Amino acid sequence: MIVAGVMSGTSADGVNVALVRLQGRGLRTRLQLLAHREYPYPPRIRSAVLAAMNSKRASVADLARLNFRLAEVYAEAVSDTARESGFACDLIGCHGQTIYHQGDPRAYLGRAISATWQTGEGSVLAARLQVPVVSDFRPADMAAGGQGAPLVPFLDYLLFRHARRGRILQNIGGIGNLTAIPAGATPEQVIAFDTGPGNMVIDALAKELFGKPYDRDGALAARGVANRQVLAALLRAPFFRRTPPKTAGREQFGREFVERFLRLCRRLGQYDMMATATALTAESIVDSVRTVSRATRFHDFFVSGGGTRNRSLMTMLAARLAAFEMHISTTDEQGLPSEAKEAVAFAVLAYQTWHRQPSNILSATGAERAAILGKISHV
Repeated sequence: MIVAGVMSGTSADGVNVALVRLQGRGLRTRLQLLAHREYPYPPRIRSAVLAAMNSKRASVADLARLNFRLAEVYAEAVSDTARESGFACDLIGCHGQTIYHQGDPRAYLGRAISATWQTGEGSVLAARLQVPVVSDFRPADMAAGGQGAPLVPFLDYLLFRHARRGRILQNIGGIGNLTAIPAGATPEQVIAFDTGPGNMVIDALAKELFGKPYDRDGALAARGVANRQVLAALLRAPFFRRTPPKTAGREQFGREFVERFLRLCRRLGQYDMMATATALTAESIVDSVRTVSRATRFHDFFVSGGGTRNRSLMTMLAARLAAFEMHISTTDEQGLPSEAKEAVAFAVLAYQTWHRQPSNILSATGAERAAILGKISHV
């Protein structure tokens, strides 16, 4: 079965599509990546997405329209990928664009609830491509008492578990997330959680200070020096003090966090601000590695996501992780392109759902039971 995985992350920079051939079931699933493409959001659509994320005031009409409009963007991306690669898909797994995620229960109208919203209408995507679609993956895990994230650890365990080597998978997208798989671990022994900001704060500052969408190759940060006092203050944010399972998004590291960052950095030069933001991502990852390594030896550290292209960030990480004596590489070196990994994950999750197989890792999300994730839109 060929499944298209569609991912648009918290950076809201565009859409990743992976076409994956899948066989087997559950943790015996075998996969082959057939094609992968990236498509940037048109500027007006990206602006609409960013405006909707964690918005204090939003038009219901605009949110409804965005739900349908993004489905058209996803349909075009999948169609183009299939045409260019020469492979037709049998199923689509679409994560959608997260515009709000609250993994912990909070009081609302007399009841403590958790809530999440990934927009991009699955029925429209199915109708455009005449292929069934699995979407809206997170609510089933949350209904089972979980935080709805992270969900990629299913793929991490499927591909990277090893009988003799403990392994850590670190994705650096808009948000950073870590999966720790001890040597010979069962799924129940996997530890996974969000580490904090990945590219999100760096990108926001690149736009605010330099009018650039991101810090290409980490060149801006390379011209500055991280301020240790500001960094220490930022790392005292409540999120970093929480114990796993935990998830993060723009609710924790979006506009309000960046405003606080700028206030703390008001006496710093622009390049030093960029270096400090980059160091924040690196230090939050290192702190997370330290947490999972207290009682377990890990041998390999595999990095994926857009952050792998930030040379300043990768240099900081390599220097700070040297003390852990792990082999550090990207998932590209393991045969899985770092930019394709999350799209591949949602192809795999959709495949499991289609075959009525659960795919949440309980130790990662905190759910009380296994859940079949997502909702199916039939043609």
